[in-house]
Formats: sequence, C-alpha cells, structure tokens
Amino acid sequence: MKRTSCRQVLKTTYTLVALQKGKTARIMENKERASALIGRARNLSAASLHEASGKRGALPAAIKPLSPAFRLCGWAFPVSSPPADNLWLHRAIYEAAAGDVLVVHISGLSEAGYWGEIMTQAAIERKLAGLVIDGGVRDSQRLIELAFPIFSRGICIRGTSKDPSGQGALRTPVRFDDVEVRHGDLVVGDAAEAVILKRLSQGERTLDIYNLPPMH
Repeated sequence: MKRTSCRQVLKTTYTLVALQKGKTARIMENKERASALIGRARNLSAASLHEASGKRGALPAAIKPLSPAFRLCGWAFPVSSPPADNLWLHRAIYEAAAGDVLVVHISGLSEAGYWGEIMTQAAIERKLAGLVIDGGVRDSQRLIELAFPIFSRGICIRGTSKDPSGQGALRTPVRFDDVEVRHGDLVVGDAAEAVILKRLSQGERTLDIYNLPPMH
C-alpha cells in the first residue's frame, strides 16, 4: 500500500471531534466521514500505518492476536482494570458503542483469564469491534471459532473476581509502556501487531502529532 494512502488516513483521522456536539446534520456528516475512514484504514496494514505515523503508536509486541487471521479496526474505548478482577470489563461491554474496541490496561497482574466465551458473545451482540488487553484470556479455541478479534498478552485459565469496590475506570486514558491510548483513538491490528493512531484534542493538529510536512 502506498505511503501517501497511509498519510491520507492519518491526516483525516480525528478532524472528527466529539460526535455529540453540534447540529444533527453535522453529526451525521461526521459519522459518515468516520465510517469512510474506518473503511480506508481496514485496507492498510498495521505496519504501514505505524511507519506513516512516524513509527509511533505500536503497542507492546507481547500483545498478539489470538489467531493470525484476526484483523482489528475501530475506535478505542479505554478500560482500566484492577488486577485479577474483570468487573470493569463487563461494565465496558455495555458502555462502549458499536464499532468500539475495548483497550484494557490491567494494573499489575497479566497472568489471569480476564475474558472468555460468555463475554465474547456479549461483545458480539453489542457489535463491538474487538478487544486489546495486556492480560490473559481463556476459552481460546472457542474465542477463535467465534471470530471476534482479540489481541492479548497470552492465554490463562486462572479465574478472576468481580469486586464492586475494585478501583477501575472507563474512557480515561490508559498507557502501554510509552503509548497512551485515549477514548476515540483509532486502533488497527493484524497478524503483525496492533497500533494506535492518535485522536486530536482541541487545538492539536495531525501535522504536529505525526511530524508531517505542511503544504508549501
């Protein structure tokens, strides 16, 4: 895929600001543009987008697709979860919008099965676009059969609790090493890896974030 195509995706990413703001016509226009952007990003590899973005946004290599056939593309819905507890993941399934990718940061313990078949079926019913988690998942063979794109740090059968007092959060930024993931960032993943393309905050420009040359 040509580098110019990757840059076109980067430049148009997140001139789409908060869909809840503005008039209905503007909201519909933004939704149409967002849908078109997702369609274009799906045709680009994670590696190509990573290179075109100035080699930024690659998640840790230890986070891999459960199946090499899995392809991930959607809007990030960050989830912060306490260790060995998956209640916040259950909450996220019903708070996230169709087309969102749950991007889950686990505080301190990756060796547990935070996600399994029942949660996958619920996520499919909610029309979510996938899961990225720096912890383990279980029921791996069944998850592959369900074809819901999952990128995880590994497979683990150890169970988790559901503590109502556990400290977690939804929609707030999470960090994977040097990569911060914010609500609404674009997540693209394939057999190679997953990459995050940054959303614009007010006053930011894609040209600045990705060090792209302006027109002369």
